[in-house]
Amino acid sequence: MFRNKLAIVGLFIIVILVFAAVFAPYLAPSNPFEQSLKGGLNPSSQEHLLGQDKLGRDNLSRIIYGSRISVFVGLAVVGISLLIGTFIGSLAGYNGGWIDELFMRIVDILLAFPGILLAIALTSVLGPSLNNVILALCVTGWVGYARIVRGQILTVKEREYIVAARALGAKPPRIIMHHILPNILSPLIVETTFGMAAVILSEASLSFLGLGAQPPTPSWGSMLNEGVQFLLVAPHMTIFPGLAIMITVLGFNFLGDGLRDTLDVRKD
Repeated sequence: MFRNKLAIVGLFIIVILVFAAVFAPYLAPSNPFEQSLKGGLNPSSQEHLLGQDKLGRDNLSRIIYGSRISVFVGLAVVGISLLIGTFIGSLAGYNGGWIDELFMRIVDILLAFPGILLAIALTSVLGPSLNNVILALCVTGWVGYARIVRGQILTVKEREYIVAARALGAKPPRIIMHHILPNILSPLIVETTFGMAAVILSEASLSFLGLGAQPPTPSWGSMLNEGVQFLLVAPHMTIFPGLAIMITVLGFNFLGDGLRDTLDVRKD
């Protein structure tokens, strides 16, 4: 993978993102909540490198703190979705029959709805908050992992080492945990990487609509929303949060592409 320059760029971006999220209090040049109405909408300066918002808050500090929201939501949604999807996909793929039919029809129903629209509907009903955003994104987030796990299990469950494990008396949970899942990790790792990019983008979209983290909590999506009305007067309010979202999503996509090429066993 280290021969893939874009994958290295993606990994570097992700490391910077995680570093900024973990050490935000030490990296931010000022308090992201501190207001200075006298400096409202000021452009970039030596004191405020990325300018100030309408309340005079430092944009750079808010973007750094906003990375915490993106990383937290991404890890929470992907982690929960991965666990649910792996469990359901394993259950359906290994057992087959009516269990497989039931879960796959549920998957088909959820796939019939655009994920972001379903998330908007759920957060609108439950109320705008970060926890509800995580819940709404998890409702459909597990579907992709379940389909991948089921498909992979269908291809490996009749192979010789699985048949041998059954002949030796191994129970289905042991076969799945010790013999099947370790051999289907590659596509799951790749899907997790792309899933992080999709979740971060979805969280920013929901926050832009006012359904995510509520003010004054800094979130890249809500910062974009605040800057829309000042787009012609103070474009820095939308340009820099937008760049943060774009670069982060590109980083995960670059890394995902590199991992997919590296972990593809069909490559020569």
